Amino acid sequence: MKLRVIKRGDRELEFELEGEEHTFCSPLVKLLLEDENVEFAAYRISHPLMRVPRVYVRTNGRERPEEALVKAADALIKVYSEVRREFERALSEA
Repeated sequence: MKLRVIKRGDRELEFELEGEEHTFCSPLVKLLLEDENVEFAAYRISHPLMRVPRVYVRTNGRERPEEALVKAADALIKVYSEVRREFERALSEA
């Protein structure tokens, strides 16, 4: 994964996530939108062959977009860790 900042402000952040696709960006944006300080979060992949998602985050000013992004990334790690534990548990019982 390579992150490249396109635009950065007090309330807005726009960046590209080279090497990622819908599988990573969709849950990241979902978790960003669960943050009460995030007014807008979305991503787009402009062309299927270019596969470089561009992520947009805008906050209400009570926290910086970078802070919201770190919180969402931490929550994503937690979710994936829980999935892994459940997967390992299920496999050990099989």
